[in-house]
Amino acid sequence: MFKIDLHTHSVASPDGGITTAQYARAINDGLLDCIAVTDHNQINVALQLQQSFGTHIIVGEEIMTTAGEIVGLYLTETIPAGLSPHETVKRIKDQGGIVYIPHPFETVRKGIHPGVLEELTEEIDIVEVYNGRAFAQNRSAQAVVWTKLNHVVGAASSDAHGYRGLGQTYTGVSEMPTRETLVALLEKGTPLAGKPNIRALLYPKYHRLRKKLRGTS
Repeated sequence: MFKIDLHTHSVASPDGGITTAQYARAINDGLLDCIAVTDHNQINVALQLQQSFGTHIIVGEEIMTTAGEIVGLYLTETIPAGLSPHETVKRIKDQGGIVYIPHPFETVRKGIHPGVLEELTEEIDIVEVYNGRAFAQNRSAQAVVWTKLNHVVGAASSDAHGYRGLGQTYTGVSEMPTRETLVALLEKGTPLAGKPNIRALLYPKYHRLRKKLRGTS
């Protein structure tokens, strides 16, 4: 089984803290086999990591739209924040990317509203049915039902903002994914959802405060 995590945040995210060395450690130690680096509104670190680790790293971006967050996977260029969900999806597809919906239905973490999801259904490739940081507002059951009703594949991902958030929630698939095979592999994949630990939950606030105190955000 190959362990893939499609939603993580490096030090490039304002609230992220996973370093390039820690991504390397996760891959080299077999904690995960394939990791999507999905920083907020940028792909610079993801591109750098992919140069070093090839197919073990997926270049992604968590993009803030006018109606919540959407992740693009297998991107080659940054997609700006502030566009409509429809325009964001179009730009992901124009790059040959994959549309991934993180933490749907949540309001605390800017999840896409159900009405918007319905409008985008034909363009959505993957929905996050298990989020490793879901605690105060866990919508996993609702997400699972939505994927089944709309025949969209689901995935479990960590949404890790620090190293200790990695390796607890991921999806097991039969082979290393590529842009062309990822969705098909997830159809037969095994989502594995661990319980969020307190450190993983607090990473975003900790990193925002730390960077603010250092004057880097």
